[in-house]
Amino acid sequence: QVQLVESGGGLVQAGGSLRLSCAASGRTFSMGWFRQAPGKEREFVAAIRWSGGFTSYADSVKGRFTISGDNAKNTVYLQMNSLKPEDTAVYYCAAAWGIYSAVVLTTEKGYDYWGQGTQVTVSS
Repeated sequence: QVQLVESGGGLVQAGGSLRLSCAASGRTFSMGWFRQAPGKEREFVAAIRWSGGFTSYADSVKGRFTISGDNAKNTVYLQMNSLKPEDTAVYYCAAAWGIYSAVVLTTEKGYDYWGQGTQVTVSS
């Protein structure tokens, strides 16, 4: 069982930046970030696969968000720049124990473990 601990959420003005962190208690093959806004379904944000350094982003965050991490420390980061009010959501860290395709990693099915979530609020 892998436990995930997220940190770094908070309140920021539009145009500002935040950096989320997520530490896993054990080895993972890939890690990702999802988010859920009030009244909406949880959606994919970004993913990273340690082997080969593959990364993937949702269209809505491309060019603004950057996922990175340290495989040796089982830690993933999400640098969020140029934040918009529509980025307001609870952000969830996820980790994959299995080896999944790039497409699957953009869906919840690509992950085996989930964090508790951290709130990000962007004011206009």
